[in-house]
Order: sequence, then structure tokens, then C-alpha cells
Amino acid sequence: MRIHAFQGLVPVADRAAEVASVPYDVVDAAEAAVLVAGLPCSLLHVDRAEIDLPPDTDPYGSVVYAKARENFLQLQRAGVFVRESEPGLYVYQQQMGAHRQRGIVAVCHVEDYDAGLIKKTEKTRRDKEERPDSADRYPQCQHGSGFSDLS
Repeated sequence: MRIHAFQGLVPVADRAAEVASVPYDVVDAAEAAVLVAGLPCSLLHVDRAEIDLPPDTDPYGSVVYAKARENFLQLQRAGVFVRESEPGLYVYQQQMGAHRQRGIVAVCHVEDYDAGLIKKTEKTRRDKEERPDSADRYPQCQHGSGFSDLS
């Protein structure tokens, strides 16, 4: 498996609590909208950008991806996110109940993922992978994570 360090965009320390949010896939748009009330820096404005558009907006439409990019760039312009000064690998740990998971965040090669060298932690539906309006149209705006379990 080939991995590389990168200069991440990270929230400034005194704004991290404002940015933190639940994962996008555990709330629907209505729940997300309630959670971000009064929280303009919440990452849900990027993860679930349809909350900042009219209620009848197709959540998979290109306008949602464009809004996510706009919201993410605005957080950067506002100084909420800053670029690390040096490339690095990021170590994380998350815990749910007794289960603890550790891993790294790094740049990896898509070919290694496709070849099964990187463990797939979710079963993504084929229709989502093949959507023409998916995140591959906005690759410069990948803020989410793909986890590789190193427990």
C-alpha cells in the first residue's frame, strides 16, 4: 500500500468545537438543519449542504456539491480552517462503547483501494459510486475520510 503525507486543512484550535459535527450519514437533512441552527461554522454545512438550499433540492444534484464547495471555501476565507505548514500523517482514535479503533489519515492511491490493499469499511451501493454528479466532479473538495482500521 502506498501512502503519502499531505498538508491538511485543519480547524484553528479555538474554533474546533464550532466545526465539529455528527457524521453526515447519521442524520437526514431536516435533522442536520436543526443541529446547525446558530452554528454557521458546522461542517454539516459542507457535508449536508442541501440544508442551505431550498427544501425540494435533490440532495444528489450538482447544485448541492457546488454549495458544499462554496461553504467549505467560505470557512477557509473566514480563517476557520488553515493549512498545515508541513506535510504530515494524521493519527486518530475513535471509540464507541468498548470498541476502540485507531488509524491514520493519509493520501493513498486509488489503484491500491481498487486492488483491495486498503480495507473497505463500508458497503457503498453501486448506484452511489456511479452517480455522474458524485464527489469526483469536485475532487478538490474532499473533506471526508476513508478509514483503514489499524486496531
